[in-house]
Amino acid sequence: MLQNESCETYLKQCAFWEHLDEKQKQQLCENTFPAHYPKGTTVHGGNADCIGVLLVKQGQLRTYMLSEEGRDVTLYRLFPGDTCILSASCVLDAITFDVFIDAEEDTDVLLINSSVFHQIAEENIYVKCFGYELATTRFSDVMWAMQQILFMGADKRLAIFLWDEIAKTGSDSIKMTHEQIARYMGSAREVVSRMLKYFAGEGIVALSRGEIRIVDKEKLQKLIYET
Repeated sequence: MLQNESCETYLKQCAFWEHLDEKQKQQLCENTFPAHYPKGTTVHGGNADCIGVLLVKQGQLRTYMLSEEGRDVTLYRLFPGDTCILSASCVLDAITFDVFIDAEEDTDVLLINSSVFHQIAEENIYVKCFGYELATTRFSDVMWAMQQILFMGADKRLAIFLWDEIAKTGSDSIKMTHEQIARYMGSAREVVSRMLKYFAGEGIVALSRGEIRIVDKEKLQKLIYET
């Protein structure tokens, strides 16, 4: 449980906080707990694992779907300040597919107990709307990932991924292996390596061990917006 002052510091970022009465605020604070997940830990293992609403404080989480053959497809990633409702899928009747979440880095989160969140959502329309709006946003992320996988060529998908990464970090260097990029894109490492080699030949990127540096942003953007 968090102290009330600490609780408000973290939970007031949620749009519903100012619409809670004092009893509901107290309930949330008494049922919100800090958790630490070392890199590589499975945080959420599908619909049967309803751990609660996740608020990411530090680190990075990867949300993905898993096929019967064991192949995974990355849906989206969560960074500090992000909130995940799909880890509490038992409180949303419309969520019927299995979503898995792993810690990509050592990650610190706050966990809001799912049953308490559900109870307050039934009492307070602002909390219920928050949950469904958040689920809708994440579903849009899922559809964007599926659109890229199903309808875009590997070169455009890779260009979008690289552009998004430098936008997030504010750096022209991306410190990832080809294997990591392939996993995030839902592609094969060989495909990513081949496309990066092509990008390097075109003067778009410079490659070194564990790092990709964008050297021509205009060419990278041109790949993204080409039809």
